[in-house]
Amino acid sequence: MVQPQTLAQKLIAAACGRAAVAEGDIVTCAVDLAMFHDSSGPRRLQPMLEELGATLWDRSKVVLVIDHYVPESDDESRRIVRIARDWAAGQQLPNVYDSVGICHVVVPQHGHIRPGMFCVGGDSHSPTGGAFGAYMFGIGSTEMLGVAVTGQIWVKVPKTLMMRWSGRLGDGVTAKDMMLHMIGRYGMNGGRYQAVEFCGEAVRALSMQERMTLSNMSAELGSQVGLIAPDETTAAYLRDAGVAGDLDLARWQGDPDAEAEWHDFDAAALAPQVAAPHSPANARDVEQYRDVPVQVAYIGACTGAKLEDLRAAASVLRGRRLADGMRLMVAPASRRDQEQAEQEGVMQVLREAGADVLATSCGACAGYGGSIPDGASVISTTARNFKGRMGSETAQVYLASPYTVAASAVAGRIADPREFMA
Repeated sequence: MVQPQTLAQKLIAAACGRAAVAEGDIVTCAVDLAMFHDSSGPRRLQPMLEELGATLWDRSKVVLVIDHYVPESDDESRRIVRIARDWAAGQQLPNVYDSVGICHVVVPQHGHIRPGMFCVGGDSHSPTGGAFGAYMFGIGSTEMLGVAVTGQIWVKVPKTLMMRWSGRLGDGVTAKDMMLHMIGRYGMNGGRYQAVEFCGEAVRALSMQERMTLSNMSAELGSQVGLIAPDETTAAYLRDAGVAGDLDLARWQGDPDAEAEWHDFDAAALAPQVAAPHSPANARDVEQYRDVPVQVAYIGACTGAKLEDLRAAASVLRGRRLADGMRLMVAPASRRDQEQAEQEGVMQVLREAGADVLATSCGACAGYGGSIPDGASVISTTARNFKGRMGSETAQVYLASPYTVAASAVAGRIADPREFMA
């Protein structure tokens, strides 16, 4: 008789060709997709592959996204991007996305991640793929070299932490607030490098873009993966992304009696969250940081500038202007999301409020592009606020949802967005 399995165990078992696995097992898994970008990919992989005299195991399972060093602002950026483009052309890679958005948004938008897959990414926020019921996690360049040559990687079967959210989120409260709350409660090692699965009524009510934010920031919780069991919301998103065929949603559900550690939260009681410098673990209710002056607001990154994030910010900014002396920067997460936001009039609302619209790239989230002034107090939709993360060593960065960032840009201080949504 097969022992009851968590979703994480089912995904790993399928990837290693077993009927079941147990916590602590060390197994070798076949990789369905390897994703990397211009910063983590060719400039590091190419010389190692050449030294070994090795080739890619399967080009069709490799996705390259050029998103970190674009648009190129200096000679070093141009060098890194040129390496990526030349290598992609030389390898005849079929899946290359150049300057069209951030990898964690672009890859799902093109239907590359589906329930049941086992994936790796050359970026710490690769757990985003878990929102689709796929086992996806970030690895370093040396591990990626092994995957690129063999198509395999070993994993230790993790314990699963079930994060169960009851109720429904209130107006002005988002998946970003849910995640900051969990990180504030458990710390950045709260997941203890285990598998985290998000479940409950509030999670099921989330859109796919909001689910992606949850899974993405499981990295900040310390977990290897951030899983959400697929459902009809998942299927609808993937059909829109061009995925055809049976997704077998029923197969990729954890068994109700599988062994896991459960944690319960009430979405209806959750207030907007803000994380103070210099850690996402410094998250508290917005009231705790209310009236802290800010000079810069940044709406960008894979956790804060997808289409629904842009809509959220616009709902606060519509008919309003930025506070005197405030700078608001908006860097949409993908060109596709920006184009849709343009069609809906969302980008016009942001511009009329006084926003500067930047390129669809990682930008200031990863410290590229300059734009964060030294010594500024910044409120940002990004995932991390480590010292120097956004480029300036002296900037003080607070993290929040797009609603809260937009409200703070109008107030010139950290503000509760619910006061702007009456």
